Amino acid sequence: MYDLNDAQPQMGPVGELIPDGTFAKVRMTIRPGGVNGATPMDAGLLRASQSSDAKMLDCEFTVVEGPFARRKFWQNFTVSGGKLDDKGQSKGWNISKSSFRAMIDSALGLDPRDESQAAKQKRVIQGLKQLDGIAFAARIMVEPASSPQYKDGNKLANVVLLGEPQYAAIMRGETVTPEPVNAKPRKAAETSGQPAPAW
Repeated sequence: MYDLNDAQPQMGPVGELIPDGTFAKVRMTIRPGGVNGATPMDAGLLRASQSSDAKMLDCEFTVVEGPFARRKFWQNFTVSGGKLDDKGQSKGWNISKSSFRAMIDSALGLDPRDESQAAKQKRVIQGLKQLDGIAFAARIMVEPASSPQYKDGNKLANVVLLGEPQYAAIMRGETVTPEPVNAKPRKAAETSGQPAPAW
């Protein structure tokens, strides 16, 4: 006999997007891609780009609680290679590094302006593998597909930090009013004279 009374409500149809601008607590899981990272801890952790020398962290995000609990979305973060800035550093890594720092600040409740020795120490990690399983407050966006044969997808719009009005409510698992990002289709952005991002 199976008592199904305590079953969770059914999940939305596969492929149905989390609404644009949704705030939620999410957990990040790293999906190893077989390419070694810069530290022994990150052996086999990265994924190689198909189109450049970039190496990426392939991440799966799962909504932890609230109306979209257990829903997932995926995103790659460049950790080396790709386009370089005027100092010869990977532009993608600089963007990813900012995101990872924000994830740590959000997960630990650190004020992003806190430059104390204790706070700085918490932002030092021995390898990217340490980010596996981190849970933080997030704002989720709908990213328009790059071409008609692909579907639109969910992406991390930004990490929500201590001091932002939604932070405490998100971390308590409460429902917070969405703030849509209204991302423009990427085709339009590419023709506006702006270079397409390397990733």
